[in-house]
Amino acid sequence: MRFQRQRLSTPVTPSRAVELLSAYALMHGLPQPAALCGSWFGSAAIVAPFPEITAAPFPTVLPEVEGAVPGCVGGGWFGYLSYDLADPSGRRGALPAAAWGWADHVLRWDSDGVCWFESLAADPGPRLSTVERALASPARLSWSASRLHRPSAASHQQSVKACVHEIEAGELFQANVCCRFTGDFAGEPAGLFAEGVRRLAPQRAAYVSGPWGSIVSLSPELFLERHGRYVRSRPIKGTLPRRGPGDDGNAALLRDSAKDVAENVMITDLVRNDLGRVCAVGSVVVPELLTVHPAPGVWHLASTVEGRLADGVDDAALLAATFPPGSVTGAPKIRALDLIAALEPVARGVYTGAVGLASPLAGLELNVAIRTFEIHGGTVELGVGGGITADSDSAAEWQECLHKAAPLERLLATPPD
Repeated sequence: MRFQRQRLSTPVTPSRAVELLSAYALMHGLPQPAALCGSWFGSAAIVAPFPEITAAPFPTVLPEVEGAVPGCVGGGWFGYLSYDLADPSGRRGALPAAAWGWADHVLRWDSDGVCWFESLAADPGPRLSTVERALASPARLSWSASRLHRPSAASHQQSVKACVHEIEAGELFQANVCCRFTGDFAGEPAGLFAEGVRRLAPQRAAYVSGPWGSIVSLSPELFLERHGRYVRSRPIKGTLPRRGPGDDGNAALLRDSAKDVAENVMITDLVRNDLGRVCAVGSVVVPELLTVHPAPGVWHLASTVEGRLADGVDDAALLAATFPPGSVTGAPKIRALDLIAALEPVARGVYTGAVGLASPLAGLELNVAIRTFEIHGGTVELGVGGGITADSDSAAEWQECLHKAAPLERLLATPPD
């Protein structure tokens, strides 16, 4: 394969491009686009026009490419890994446990907003012509959704209390306890994704779709980046509501919260340990600890862990050491997985798994599949939850679930005219 690229003069934004490509795909019987928007591979967005994403395991072999240009992507495997792959109970959600599809060309918006057509195809001309026709159309997408049905506050609080009891008994230090909101959905998931990107501006948004359903991930969290031999993870633990664009005081409260700080430090140490299993000795560092960042509707505490992969370690081995993400499981991870299976009444599905791209040119980037809609057969599901420590208050933990879900519930309730 050989990398080729061409600058496009299109004024279309990434979110609008997703809509236009989706509408064109529906009209011509093509697969739906895949998209990464926010901050991916040093770019503002990467959109694959028509990859066929099917139920399949994570790709373990990436082709060799000639003519690589630093900072470019060219193509790769778009897809997801569901949390169900690691559920010791063997439960499964409605969607496949994993789905991936190859794209030999993409649109990439660089950090300056310039759009590039990048290709790994031998003859990219026909693909470029199709993309240009799709971007020139005036199409619009629509959707509608019912109000999401929530489990009872009492049931979630009971699970939180049971988790605290296990922590007090010395079984573990913390665990993530989650629940699922469900509703009816009609229309085009790509339109929901595009509007979510416009309204919420999530840093790690991802959209993948296929005959099996659609993933609309409006995540703020990075699970893994691998560029060359260097890897990075940025776990988020600690949350308070955010009201308005400025500092409403909760940012400082979050940084000073003993409970949230402890929660973050424990998970940062867990991620450091996970990466230490596959990185060169002495290369794992924590360059950022306990930094407050804004996300849609909330403030988050985030830390960063980096390392250099040991010789012979590939992406499959990296994922075997780190998946599922530490921030959505607990510490110790194996005990947390068992407790989650005992306390949560249904499978998590894709929620708290990972969505992203493995590129032969650019490397690997995956988000943590939180703030993520799973859409299938006229149903939409949204997982929400939080980390539980010895200091957790069950009523406050339920309110945290509501704070996290609120921007997404508003998005569902108010499609564009």
